[in-house]
Amino acid sequence: MKFRPAILLLLLSLVLILSESCITRKDISYFQDVSDSTSVQQIAQSFEAVIHPGDILSIHVSSLSPEASSFFNVIGEDSDKEVANTYLVDGLGNIEMPLIGEVPVTGLSGHRAKTAIKERLEKYLVNPTVNVRIRNFKITVLGEVNQPGVYTIPNEKVTLIEALGLAGDLSIFGKRLNVLLIREENGQRKFVKIDLRSKDFFQSEHYYLHNNDIVYVEPGKGKIASADAWYRILPIVFSGLTALGLFISRAGLIP
Repeated sequence: MKFRPAILLLLLSLVLILSESCITRKDISYFQDVSDSTSVQQIAQSFEAVIHPGDILSIHVSSLSPEASSFFNVIGEDSDKEVANTYLVDGLGNIEMPLIGEVPVTGLSGHRAKTAIKERLEKYLVNPTVNVRIRNFKITVLGEVNQPGVYTIPNEKVTLIEALGLAGDLSIFGKRLNVLLIREENGQRKFVKIDLRSKDFFQSEHYYLHNNDIVYVEPGKGKIASADAWYRILPIVFSGLTALGLFISRAGLIP
């Protein structure tokens, strides 16, 4: 019975921590405005990655003459397209290929870049075929997710929901109402807050991520309150345990 004050102190500390870090269903649920019955939403947007300065392009060329087209593929016509020639898009937005010289590609999708290169190759090859891919398409996910990191996207297309899935989803402390998207385009850095609690997000222009986008999930009030409570309560707990130890020692309860 003599230990009751110390035990009560510890219990009160735990109750305070739990009460201050309480997280409700409304804090962690996605798409809360979806009705219980089946509903349909029109898909309003599509996405195709656009090439920017600094991108690394994988370009493979083939034609009716393997010998002629191999001139544009250093590793050879029969090699895997996935490891074909790579070209760095320079600061002016161009790549430079053998014979055809500089090709402006900034602002073009992979399909349009393929067409532009193919038109120039027709001077040297019969029925050329061109494959263009962005090799360095990546996104970064940080903050209150279970697996933060940099993720390379092989198919050059990823939604914000898919990116969070790659990062292991938001932790229970992640703030769903204003996930931050950081995007660089046209010489500007944009900061956009996104509310994942509403289905309207699926219609947003930011539903699809662009190359080099950064997603940051802010910690919610639950984690902040929990951490703050621990910092305030730990000294009290340690003081209580110290007092309890001294009491036990002086009372001769420890042989």
